[in-house]
Amino acid sequence: MIFDVHCHLDHPDFEKDLDEVISRSKNHKVVSIISNGTNPASNRNVLAISDKYDIVHPALGIFPDEVSNLSEIEIEDELKFIKKHKDKIKALGEVGLDFSEDIPLKKQKNLFEQFISLSEKLKLPLIVHSRKAESEIIEVLTSSKVKKVILHHFSGNKKLIDKAYDNNFFFSIPTSIVKSQHFQFIVDKIPLSNLFTETDSPYLSPVKGERNEPFHVVETIKVIAKIKNLTIEEAEKILFMNYQKFFIKNYK
Repeated sequence: MIFDVHCHLDHPDFEKDLDEVISRSKNHKVVSIISNGTNPASNRNVLAISDKYDIVHPALGIFPDEVSNLSEIEIEDELKFIKKHKDKIKALGEVGLDFSEDIPLKKQKNLFEQFISLSEKLKLPLIVHSRKAESEIIEVLTSSKVKKVILHHFSGNKKLIDKAYDNNFFFSIPTSIVKSQHFQFIVDKIPLSNLFTETDSPYLSPVKGERNEPFHVVETIKVIAKIKNLTIEEAEKILFMNYQKFFIKNYK
């Protein structure tokens, strides 16, 4: 049984063949797909998709660059919407910081801090985006009381990786690990107990020029198994146990 903790099934690239995408996922033993929202419209689409497909679970959030498009009132309304649907969602995501573009930093940080507070209040995990803001992300998270954190596609250096692990944060390893020395390094360094699998579909495909899909997490598992000197079946079993402990058992 395998899973994808971070993808975007509401992306236009899936609009015409989502039934087939889900079918392929099931055929490859995918039992859970967490589709992440990025703005108010996206959050509603993610909820609708999760209602249609039994293996899809929603994570609702506001992507950092949306602070340029949303007013404070709209953000406040969306946080209320997320609270209203807290019993339907697996996590808060995709949230975090992004310093790669000209996005107001103060507004980003304020929004992220609001999601951290919401995570603490609702006892929901955070799925965190940290492009070119890895140091700031770790600083903010370690100074908070949030207990369950998934670092999505984390590109921080060794020191930040160590600090994240010391705080019992989890790393979701993308399918791009097949060609990324950085993610291979994370898998080699971090115990399997703190790893998850993700695709970031439709992005980060392990096959050049092709759209990524949730079932491609099998490629991540193959690399993890090789690095950890395990069979693919052993790696699958341990990773799924991680998923069960993190998402299914009571929040601790």
